[in-house]
Amino acid sequence: MTAAGKSMNAAAGGTVHDAASTGALLELVDVTLQYKTQDSLVTAAYGVSFKAYSGDRTILLGPSGCGKSTLLKAIGGYLQPVAGQILFRGHPIKQPAADRVMVFQEFDQLFPWKTVKENIMMPLRVARKISRREAEERALNYIERVRLTAFCDSYPYMLSGGMKQRVTIARALAMEPDILLMDEPFAALDALTRRQMQEELLELWASIRCNMVFVTHSIEEAILVGSRIVVLSPHPGRVRAELNCHSFDFGTEKDPDFSELKTRIHDMLFGTA
Repeated sequence: MTAAGKSMNAAAGGTVHDAASTGALLELVDVTLQYKTQDSLVTAAYGVSFKAYSGDRTILLGPSGCGKSTLLKAIGGYLQPVAGQILFRGHPIKQPAADRVMVFQEFDQLFPWKTVKENIMMPLRVARKISRREAEERALNYIERVRLTAFCDSYPYMLSGGMKQRVTIARALAMEPDILLMDEPFAALDALTRRQMQEELLELWASIRCNMVFVTHSIEEAILVGSRIVVLSPHPGRVRAELNCHSFDFGTEKDPDFSELKTRIHDMLFGTA
């Protein structure tokens, strides 16, 4: 069996232990999520369980409608499970908090009337309640990290899509969250910009090492960006498998093990495995 084959683990089952006792930073325990539409009650995810440990880059991967984004919102505290629990440091998540920050796919997440620096400073002042001077220093630090120092005083309309996402990521990381929640943040970018953003994200993560939960439709992106992949079944989303992918990076894309893992995930998602 190749290294990729050995890295694959079946979805965890059996007795669920308290997150604090297992050392998990985040734990979902038999979580079922529902939301109402105009015509019906939709079950987005059913009986989902997985754990994320400190420093994990957890990928939620699955087809459209499998509850990936809904799970992310629930981890953020914006939606409560109808069954099961979501535990952060062993305690149920009841509401949004500054220790869990979300980055979305859309480019319109920035305040158009504020500059790049002001966009990053605002949540620091409101949510973290730090001084203006400290907020400015932290903002400038993260602006430099995303290579946008020259655009510090620019407004969002002056930026490209990729630059706007850099600002959004800088704003999220400046909050210094325990968990960074990312909902397909690069899906709307062109292929070259997307690849560059993936590399830059991992560079930033290496310097900060916060936990990350990242939603994507792309198998390749999941393997490259994540350290663990939670593969979800079609609607309603259930955990199909949990796979380790921490041994892969941008220099291993042509390795047989990378191709094997990509094929195995493809077969899971498209019903041939």
